[in-house]
Amino acid sequence: MFSHFLLDIDASTINWSRAQFALTAIYHWLFVPLTLGLAVIMGIIETYYYRTKLALNKGQVDVAADVDFWRDAAKFWQKLFGINFAMGVATGIILEFEFGTNWSNYSWFVGDIFGAPLAIEGIVAFFMESTFVAVMYFGWKKVSPGFHLASTWLTGLGATISAWWILVANAWMQYPVGCEFNPDTMRNEMVSFFDVALSPFAVSKFCHTVTSAWIIGAAFCVGVCCWYLLKKRETRLAVESLKIGAAVGLTASLLAAVTGHKSGMDVAEVQPMKLAAMEALYNGGTDVGLTAAAWVNPFKQPDYANEESAPLKIEMPYGLSMMATNDPHGYVPGINDILNGYTTPDGRVEPSADEKIERGKKAIAALAAYRKAKKDGDDQVAAKELATLRDNMKYFGYGYIRDKSELVPYIPINFWAFRIMVGAGCLFILFFAVMLAVTYKWPKRLFAKRDITALPKWHYWLAIALIPLAYIASESGWLVAEFGRQPWTIQDLLPTWAAVSDLQSSSVMITFFLFLILFTTMLAVEINILLKQIKKGPEYER
Repeated sequence: MFSHFLLDIDASTINWSRAQFALTAIYHWLFVPLTLGLAVIMGIIETYYYRTKLALNKGQVDVAADVDFWRDAAKFWQKLFGINFAMGVATGIILEFEFGTNWSNYSWFVGDIFGAPLAIEGIVAFFMESTFVAVMYFGWKKVSPGFHLASTWLTGLGATISAWWILVANAWMQYPVGCEFNPDTMRNEMVSFFDVALSPFAVSKFCHTVTSAWIIGAAFCVGVCCWYLLKKRETRLAVESLKIGAAVGLTASLLAAVTGHKSGMDVAEVQPMKLAAMEALYNGGTDVGLTAAAWVNPFKQPDYANEESAPLKIEMPYGLSMMATNDPHGYVPGINDILNGYTTPDGRVEPSADEKIERGKKAIAALAAYRKAKKDGDDQVAAKELATLRDNMKYFGYGYIRDKSELVPYIPINFWAFRIMVGAGCLFILFFAVMLAVTYKWPKRLFAKRDITALPKWHYWLAIALIPLAYIASESGWLVAEFGRQPWTIQDLLPTWAAVSDLQSSSVMITFFLFLILFTTMLAVEINILLKQIKKGPEYER
């Protein structure tokens, strides 16, 4: 299929194309989670405004000041949302174009499937959020409070639906379902839209990703509030918004832990090599412990073939078996097990990497023979080769693997990024819980004498410092998701070197640095505008 292309491809083109896509994706994900997180914060705050407005209309004149406060607070957070929203749109458009420019073989091979969720995202979700965001910003005095509130929530819902379809596309790359390869068109074609759209892997990925985005929005909200408290200004806005931000953050942190467990089970089932790399698990088995700490050199791939396990390993007994299988005695394969083949306790036999590579080559050869037979009009041979292709299609992508060591992701990145993500998640559960306890002074025997407006300065600086940590944790999760499935562009179907466009590496390198300058400038501009707006504070209408 790609045989001629593989002979001519420049290895540096693959590396620069991967680097460019990684650059774009990392920068894009700096903007998206804050959009999703602030959408919840501003929606809740405007809901408070709507409720006090209803109370005022019913004759409760004592809430008049509250109406003005919640309206001004809602407008303040919506302004910060809008600044970030615009930057996210710009980077996202460039990211989608790269599939056609840098990964044309990928786009040709699976465009019929991968393009569907992206098209729905653009036509439905993006237009939905862009329509209602206009009402949210310019409709305060033009539509009723109820319609404006609905527009605010629908803006956030549109952004979330947009994330859903993007994550469906990404999840399909990790777990390709609902499709069949058509040897006549040389493309994978969708046979079940619902299998693609409602894949269990996609559902888990969406839930975990969105809840992690809420954590970033909550951390940002609490950090901004603590800056105001540090400066002893906008006190009521800070305290009331902090309550909402901490509540959202704690809820999201707990949900992220639950959805993370489900994602771990999905990865164990369909991407066992990724799980093994995350844990630096060289040799698996039953009753496997979850690694709390170990020495994995961050700059060198371990000698997993000759090492029993990572040195200085401290583990939680039965933890990994429980995470992967929901059974403390469950079987979890290690890297060497996956490469050499293994048999599970229930009798399921998994072929070795060498066997998969051999069957993949057989599938590629059968495809070439089938197409030749079809061209020659030999239906009998074509039918025979088609049967061989279908028997081995599951391992089609392995036919392009040159050495089984290529099937092992770079372990240090996966190992350390996973621990950063999990460690930060645990810290945020504690952080948001303490913030809520201090704000509401509960339990009173511990927090009655502590006032959120008069804490030592380091408390506020700590909250501000946790904003970048939230981003680091979220980006670490994406590093695990994407580095962990290497060398695959599509799991088991298409390795990266068979998916890239036939470009000169110099052209990709030039655009890489252009994007680096562009995105860094955009990020600097956004941070500058956000800081100026935060320093300015809410605009009070009287």
